[in-house]
Amino acid sequence: MPEQKISQKALLTEDDVTEVMLKELENEKNGKPSTEGVTDYPILEFDDHALSLLSSGVHETLLYSEVKPSGGKAYEIIKRLFDIVVSALALLILLIPLGIVCCLIYVEDKGNPVFSQVRLTKDGKPFRMYKLRSMCIDAEERFAQVQKENKSDGIAFKSDDDPRITRIGKFIRKTSIDELPQFWNVLKGDMSIIGPRPPLPREVVLYTPKQMNRLLIKGGLSCICQTEGRSDMEFNKWVESDIRYIKNRSIGLDISLMFKTAAAVIMRKGAK
Repeated sequence: MPEQKISQKALLTEDDVTEVMLKELENEKNGKPSTEGVTDYPILEFDDHALSLLSSGVHETLLYSEVKPSGGKAYEIIKRLFDIVVSALALLILLIPLGIVCCLIYVEDKGNPVFSQVRLTKDGKPFRMYKLRSMCIDAEERFAQVQKENKSDGIAFKSDDDPRITRIGKFIRKTSIDELPQFWNVLKGDMSIIGPRPPLPREVVLYTPKQMNRLLIKGGLSCICQTEGRSDMEFNKWVESDIRYIKNRSIGLDISLMFKTAAAVIMRKGAK
């Protein structure tokens, strides 16, 4: 899968990143809600330097977190082995179906059917997450035009009628087919099968310390939120569900969430 270069259009300074994060901390301290639907993200693009600054800020904040991830070393080893086996089998089984979908995406607008996007995982570490492209080729460049249409009650962007989504894109989103290439991220070790969904840098820079707790562990394909409504869940409840998972994670819970995720996908529960 081809790598896409991180945008270098806007070189951000340490002051730029720090100013936004301090503003959100001040809002939280003064009791101002920081999870009202965001319609104007203060920073849209992050170069390598800015990503490094953001990652360092997240890591430093998490050092003071009162949330302690459950599961010991044995759990981590079993979880990783499980991730490797499941993701390898999934990629092998899905190879031909994914190839067919890629062809359909290419036929519609002749663009690369695989899309990669920088996300953050454990301790704020950046990585490239892969998806089947459900939007037009210049979707990232057009985000500034559509961000005011955010229907989310919080930081994550949601829109019921995003004009950037293609015809085939609407189908693969509703069926969650667009997320399947992330099994490659799981195999590589960037993600896990079960864990909080990896957020975008432009979202994390607005996180409060409580919300940053989502980054205490490796991000995953699915977690509690994805089994209880996905896009329908309020952002604060989404964060609380991720923290609940982090505090109680176990092999049994992971297996249970896998089956619940499969059921949610089949029923298209909360799919957008």
